[in-house]
Amino acid sequence: METIRVGIIGVGQIGKSHLRNYTTKVPAARIVAAADVDENELTKVCDQFGIQHRYRDFRELLQRDDIDAVDVCLHNNYHAPVTIEALRAGKHVYCEKPMAGSYVDAAAMFETARQTGRQLSIQLSTLFSRECKIAKRLIDAGRLGRVYHAHSTGYRRRGRPFVDGYGTASFVKKRIASGGALYDMGVYHIAQMLYLLGCPPVERISGKIYQELPMDERRRRDSGYDVEEMGLGFVRFADGLTLDIIECWAIHLSPLESSFILGSLGGLRLHPLSFHTSLEDIESNVTFEAESTDVRWRRLNENEEAFDSAQQHWIAALQGRVNLLPTAELALQTMLISEGIYLSDARGCEVSAEEVRQRSVSTAVQL
Repeated sequence: METIRVGIIGVGQIGKSHLRNYTTKVPAARIVAAADVDENELTKVCDQFGIQHRYRDFRELLQRDDIDAVDVCLHNNYHAPVTIEALRAGKHVYCEKPMAGSYVDAAAMFETARQTGRQLSIQLSTLFSRECKIAKRLIDAGRLGRVYHAHSTGYRRRGRPFVDGYGTASFVKKRIASGGALYDMGVYHIAQMLYLLGCPPVERISGKIYQELPMDERRRRDSGYDVEEMGLGFVRFADGLTLDIIECWAIHLSPLESSFILGSLGGLRLHPLSFHTSLEDIESNVTFEAESTDVRWRRLNENEEAFDSAQQHWIAALQGRVNLLPTAELALQTMLISEGIYLSDARGCEVSAEEVRQRSVSTAVQL
């Protein structure tokens, strides 16, 4: 198999995670160079992973002609400027979620990829879970009948970055992250629902955001925490399809029920994966042998391992072994919905998809 030569931009928490995945799970990827503005961290990480070429300015990395693609592991508002420069430099791009800090920035990334003919993939790990792969096959086979509603859930009892002890303060500042729970966790669950529903056109969005639970006052002050800990949304798609959303970094409840999809012939709950239907007027609940199914598919289906994770899939797509899943389109629609929730909350009313597109303002920050 052809080796794909990759440059890493950003070697913080996410960059290290991506590097571990490449070195342990993606043998077809070879890390050629890395870039980060923090020279000390860059040196430490490059020494750890045996990366010879290292740059404080990512633009110098992009000038290398021995790099096929770059992996952008930066905070949200840096995604668009770096990704667009990389695409224009002729590199394929794999970018961390969310796609950007605003819809207009994400749309610019999507359009630049189209214009340059480069492949753009967004890190949407939930598309590659066993549950999602089985659900997609059942839905595409028509087992649910006419799908009409879905529910997207993300839950942490108390897991706000930094103020609850995890991650850095950058996750909770609008000027860097643009959003909170919806951008950090919601992108995974909303994009997964969009994928299972076939990425239908968004028509209207209603939403509300909250920051209500107490937090350590010192960490609140030090972090400048100004994003939501919970986001709620209701989305109307074409053809009458609907989606409701609840995404929580912190909530005084035991775990919420998992995401589900409802159809005229049956319903699917994702965790634990189960199918609910009526057989001969008998209400029936069906569970699945996901592990044995996964083993069989691996034995029978060529390139099945290319769907084990987002990084493995991206590299396999660059090798030409599989078609790239539409992660950029799904992430762009997710941005539209998330920003629609913010706009609806600010205006106190339902908003149209077109209003979100017209009112979206760039939050991009140049490195």
